Amino acid sequence: MIATWPELRDTALGLGLPCITHATPWGHEALKAHGKLWCYWSFYEDAAVFKADRDEREMLMQADPQTFFLHPHYAPHALVLVRAGRIDPDWARARLIRQWRDAAPKRWLKAWDAAQGGPPPL
Repeated sequence: MIATWPELRDTALGLGLPCITHATPWGHEALKAHGKLWCYWSFYEDAAVFKADRDEREMLMQADPQTFFLHPHYAPHALVLVRAGRIDPDWARARLIRQWRDAAPKRWLKAWDAAQGGPPPL
């Protein structure tokens, strides 16, 4: 299980995806994909922040409230928090790839997928 920001950061960078940059929004280390905030640790809780629409967020929190939760700061946004030490690396990798693909400009992603032999299976 992933328990710290350095472990999550290393997992994200280990994916070897292009167009990833380091950033320091609000004075905290984060990673951006295609210029958009992609991978970061909460400033309010010891937890990773992942994108999730409100329906998915509610489903995750109801299914496993020990793992998935929400801090009031993030409530207005399509985000969910995942507690340190409860972040499944396989889940995180799949989620990060999906978020990376969602952040990519569609024309760029189409060309990249073609160069890779097609999009990955879902």
